[in-house]
Amino acid sequence: MSSDFQSWMKSVQQDVEISLANFLPGSDLIPQQLHEAMAYAVLDGGKRVRPLLVFAAGKLFQAPSELLSRAACAVEMIHAYSLVHDDMPCMDDDALRRGKPTVHKKYDEATALLVGDALQAQAFLVLAEATACADHKLPMLQLLAQASGSVGMCGGQAIDLASVGVALSLPELEQMHRLKTGALLRASVLLGAMSGKQLSDTEVAALDTYSRAIGLAFQVVDDVLDAVADSATLGKTAGKDAANNKPTYVSLLGLSESRQLADQLCQQAHQALNIFGESAQHLHDLADLIVQRKA
Repeated sequence: MSSDFQSWMKSVQQDVEISLANFLPGSDLIPQQLHEAMAYAVLDGGKRVRPLLVFAAGKLFQAPSELLSRAACAVEMIHAYSLVHDDMPCMDDDALRRGKPTVHKKYDEATALLVGDALQAQAFLVLAEATACADHKLPMLQLLAQASGSVGMCGGQAIDLASVGVALSLPELEQMHRLKTGALLRASVLLGAMSGKQLSDTEVAALDTYSRAIGLAFQVVDDVLDAVADSATLGKTAGKDAANNKPTYVSLLGLSESRQLADQLCQQAHQALNIFGESAQHLHDLADLIVQRKA
């Protein structure tokens, strides 16, 4: 990664952390424990890949910073809520997330359930309260809702839970992950772009191809890391996919072919951005970051 990209990434991460803290209800407000737990779930952790994608795509179209900030925080709140629910005993039953106890371990299961519910609502509130006109915000709210719901992230999680111990085909595995992981990553890219201007069909198609490629690559790399990294490096329990007999790219293709697939998807992402020229450099860098990450 270039020093310019590293500097930009650090700046965005810091700005998003401050904005998230400002957009969350204060822990001094009743109910205090719920608000404290919401902050615990969202702040001080994570790579902020989705907000970074929002800002990188927004840079292409000179999007206003206020709307970008709200879109980035909204998508990160949706992501955080999904992690809180995924970690609960009724789902993946995990005790570690981002290097610290999961919300239901730190507090209790009922609080964790409410934290996820409240973060989902807060995400839409944050985006809805942007100063942009309704005609600008409405398509963005629709996109985020679709990416989060039964034909997006939640649908992918439902397929994941139903697939434990099932030998999925490669197309079935891809469909699951395009929903579970890819839908929200795609929404991040498009929300950033939509924060700027009305997109042409050609621009939408290019960003769609890019986001679909990195969304799938993200999950392929996740599967590889779950198989080869340790819990301290990942910040979450390693090896759970194999222990829970879950279908993964590693179980279906093996480590070597999974890594090759991630590289191929990264190249697809790069090629999709050619129409934007040098102005898409940060999106190029983020594709590389997603595929080359170690945690």
